[in-house]
Amino acid sequence: MRRYLLPLFLMAFDILLIIGASITSMFMRFDSTIFDRYIPNLVTELPFLICSYLLFFFVFRIYRRIWRYAGIKELLAIVLSSLCGAILFMLISDTMAIFIPRSVHVLTFFIVVAGICSSRLVLRYFMILSEREKINDGSKKPVLIIGAGDAGNLIARDIVQFHNRGRKIIGFIDDDINKQGNLCMGIPVIGGSDKLDATVQKYGVKEIIIAIPSLPQEKIRKIANLCSQIKCETKIVPGIYSLLDQNITLRDLRPVGVEDLLQREPVQLDLAMVANYLTGKCVLVTGAGGSIGSELCRQIMLLKPSRLLLLGRGENSIYEIHRELKAIYGGERLLPLIANITNEEKIKEIFAKYKPQVVFHAAAHKHVPLMERNVSEAIYNNVFGSWKLAKAAGENGTEVFIMISTDKAVNPTSVMGATKRVAEKIIQAATNIYATKYVAVRFGNVLGSRGSVVPLFKEQIAAGGPITVTDPEMKRYFMTIPEASQLVLQAGSMGKGGEVFVLDMGEPVKILDLAKNMIRLSGLEPDVEIPIIFTGLRPGEKLFEEIMSTAEGTKATMHKKIFRADLRCEDPNKLRGQLAELTELRDEAEIIEFLKEIVPNYTPNHF
Repeated sequence: MRRYLLPLFLMAFDILLIIGASITSMFMRFDSTIFDRYIPNLVTELPFLICSYLLFFFVFRIYRRIWRYAGIKELLAIVLSSLCGAILFMLISDTMAIFIPRSVHVLTFFIVVAGICSSRLVLRYFMILSEREKINDGSKKPVLIIGAGDAGNLIARDIVQFHNRGRKIIGFIDDDINKQGNLCMGIPVIGGSDKLDATVQKYGVKEIIIAIPSLPQEKIRKIANLCSQIKCETKIVPGIYSLLDQNITLRDLRPVGVEDLLQREPVQLDLAMVANYLTGKCVLVTGAGGSIGSELCRQIMLLKPSRLLLLGRGENSIYEIHRELKAIYGGERLLPLIANITNEEKIKEIFAKYKPQVVFHAAAHKHVPLMERNVSEAIYNNVFGSWKLAKAAGENGTEVFIMISTDKAVNPTSVMGATKRVAEKIIQAATNIYATKYVAVRFGNVLGSRGSVVPLFKEQIAAGGPITVTDPEMKRYFMTIPEASQLVLQAGSMGKGGEVFVLDMGEPVKILDLAKNMIRLSGLEPDVEIPIIFTGLRPGEKLFEEIMSTAEGTKATMHKKIFRADLRCEDPNKLRGQLAELTELRDEAEIIEFLKEIVPNYTPNHF
């Protein structure tokens, strides 16, 4: 019953307002002597006047709106409904010959609009004050919001609306001087980022919400370090593209992650180019259950392929990505395929049956130390698997073939890096044999991928340490999985055939700094609560990875984050002969020596 009290009260207020507006309009239009003459007409018209306005108030759902969050849309609804009501009443007056000057109707309309708008804004103001008192209950957790823009207001609104969830908003921190000292939703903008430390200490803040998607990493790191010192939670809104629907709530917040500290400029895709070669096409992704492969599948489905073939040899990972995509898009365009890329007969069968027009080859053995101990398997999977796929694609009319490569293919010191460089050569050579456009895309480490340091560090922190770092000076290039996948899609649209594209990885990151930041993000202190130990380089590892060798030049492309390595074209006949010889070798020492012939800058690093 309580839910109807406010609408009934507002309706009663509006009826009295309409009556008062009509009488006031008559007084404003006429002096008292003439006014007396129109009293009978006024009495006759009032029921029709009230019904005309109320009819359109119901049509525009004026009494079903939440005035606590009233904005331009609500005010516009009041104006339009009142205008419709006024027009309807004038038609009724003319039809029934109730003579009231039209100027009175116009004045009534303006008074009604002004009165209703003012009443709703006053109601909104008192509602916000009331909610402010509720959420400032001393039993609730003090929260500080960084950013008083759109995202910050959406988060604050969610907290206010649901008295959410054991929180009270202390205020906003924002560097915009035009906002400082003002109120947003009745909540003060305390000051700029220079006031952060003092505000946290003064109010005993227990949670900081970063509501600026593009906040520089230096400021995020400062906030994270501060929160670590005072045992304060830190949450952050999703990336800027997740905010476009303007529906962000507290449920969308996530803890600050290491990817936020390595924040990179968002990728700008030429969607028309990417869609042109993927939309309506049959697309095959190898290694579809892996970190990069699964993200490629997610982004490809957004571009509406006619069919997406999810190929992998691990049934569990293929099952997971298939289930995830099926829940979103349905199963009609999805086909999970369990197969090993080294099984040539099975690969031929798949290509002959489904005729994929675009292939993303993400399947590979990537773990450096493991491949040092399993040389023949690295050759079999990374080299021969790539050759069999490239051959099948060319023989079955595939339009574009994109292979995922690695920075470890540059001046390789590991078997894994050398095999990926051979795979790049295969891609270059295949361009001279088949009509398919073959390209390779080379990049460094991706945050959170299987086998990378990030999940390893998380496990070690959860176990109480220690964190193991190879060397205090070790550096690596990093990018996020979605960023790498988007750039791979873009590179695929740019290839003419035979290119090895190199992604802009930004600045290399010290693994030791990464470890310390992850410890602090967990609310702990490096070397105090979580020790760090150094284990030394493992077989095949380098202190510093390179995106390209000094012998390789690069050329700019149409995309500022994608470059083309200036590599000489491979002689397909020579390479085919070398691969034929490689298939005959069984001794691992002989295989490594032969790898050095195919990749002259391969210098094995055995410890």
